[in-house]
Amino acid sequence: MLDLPEQLSPDDLVQVATQCACGNFRKATRAVTQFFDESLEPTGLRSTQFVILVAVGAIQPTSIARLAREMVMDPSTLARNLRPLEAQGLVEKVSREGRRSVNLSLTAEGRSMLKRGYPLWQEAQNRFVGHFGGDTWERVRGFLAQAVNATRLPDDY
Repeated sequence: MLDLPEQLSPDDLVQVATQCACGNFRKATRAVTQFFDESLEPTGLRSTQFVILVAVGAIQPTSIARLAREMVMDPSTLARNLRPLEAQGLVEKVSREGRRSVNLSLTAEGRSMLKRGYPLWQEAQNRFVGHFGGDTWERVRGFLAQAVNATRLPDDY
């Protein structure tokens, strides 16, 4: 049985706040997301939407299930995030011939939006990586991939 203290001291809470992997990743994610959101604002897209468009464009046509796996997202969360992109005419669901399932593809407007957003993303990416230095950023990317892999069960592969 786990021996829990009667009370957590302020020092215990400070340790959790500074050492927690989840808290630190979420803080970094929020900061990076805000940075890219500001950069992509002229497109009217949030960075999360831009990343979804990029992923759809990279592997289209694709099922929601495959896209969710690639993006490490719950399929229902991804479906909710896709709705505004569909409503804006950026992504479309295409029925697969002879099957009930559908695939996602970018529309012409979606490809156009990516062309508009790409230079803004590239400028933000260059500024962001510039703060790290290219070699450091490559190591960070490797660590992030390790973090994703560390959370996966053997059955997830």
